[in-house]
Amino acid sequence: MIEDRLADIEIALARQDDLLDTLNTTVWKQQRRIDELEALCTALAQRLAEAQQRITDAGSGQPVHEIPPHY
Repeated sequence: MIEDRLADIEIALARQDDLLDTLNTTVWKQQRRIDELEALCTALAQRLAEAQQRITDAGSGQPVHEIPPHY
């Protein structure tokens, strides 16, 4: 009787340990992806600021005419 209860508790603990490891891995992957997306947003904000500065430097409200990179 007690051995059965102890075995059930050990099984439940092993399952919880496995679940905790799975959740930790998921959280780690999500944090890594969040870091990547934050870096991407920062780079895009920088490019947008540079584009705004080029427009301001050109002295008009129109975008600076550049030759597309495929020319």
